Amino acid sequence: MSQAKIPLAGVIGSPIAHSKSPQLHGHWLKTLGIPGYYIPMDVAADDLANVLKTLPKMGFVGVNITVPHKELALELADLVTDRATLIGAANTLIFRKDGKIHADNTDGYGFIQNLRQNAPDWDPKSGPAAVLGAGGAARAIVASLLDVGVPEILISNRTRVRAEALQSEFGKRIQVVDWVQAGNMLEEAVTVVNTTSLGMLGKPPLRVPLDGLRKGTLVTDIVYAPLKTRLLIEAEKAGCVTVDGLGMLLHQAVPAFERWFGVRPTVDSATRAAALR
Repeated sequence: MSQAKIPLAGVIGSPIAHSKSPQLHGHWLKTLGIPGYYIPMDVAADDLANVLKTLPKMGFVGVNITVPHKELALELADLVTDRATLIGAANTLIFRKDGKIHADNTDGYGFIQNLRQNAPDWDPKSGPAAVLGAGGAARAIVASLLDVGVPEILISNRTRVRAEALQSEFGKRIQVVDWVQAGNMLEEAVTVVNTTSLGMLGKPPLRVPLDGLRKGTLVTDIVYAPLKTRLLIEAEKAGCVTVDGLGMLLHQAVPAFERWFGVRPTVDSATRAAALR
């Protein structure tokens, strides 16, 4: 009988019961034949530091971090990747054998991989992107769009000062548009992204006028409950190329799983089905 420790990983947030990550990672562990477990953990902000110190002693090799702890997790880490520093938040922690906590952010990677898989003809360099929202998800997405060569990003947020903060950090390729004019920026964009929770089940609807959407524009929504938001439904009617938000969740998990368990999983139809169960 093997006496090797069974590797453990999980996701920390509050609340956390809604997370699809346990289904996703559980599917990969099972199909790849890895004797490990992935556990959801509801942890209060005041307890996060103590929990992160304790988990490696219990056999955890790392954790995902979700709302509302992404910024705090970055502060608590010993080592931080450049992209996590740029984004200002961590969604993945690796517990190293030397006792140090290594923080990364794979949200932007997941976002771009989702588009590359589901809209293979998308050319990010072909024109401006319009981004709705300026929160934590927007930071990761803006950084990734700039990295793949989007020439200009138009950002609109209900609170303009948050959009201006992104402009000051990410530079001259960012242009801020008032929320009341958000619909107008869709006319110029070849890529449209909703990074807000508007349109999600249990949240207010996205009320931005969508009649400016043009045929052939790539439209994506990071919301995946429902899979087809009003934005995606209207975009389909306008002849746009649409990509739902579930793939971002699936792809952002790939590098984390590989770091923790030593095998790189594949995002395929079975992976998607497992997350939707």
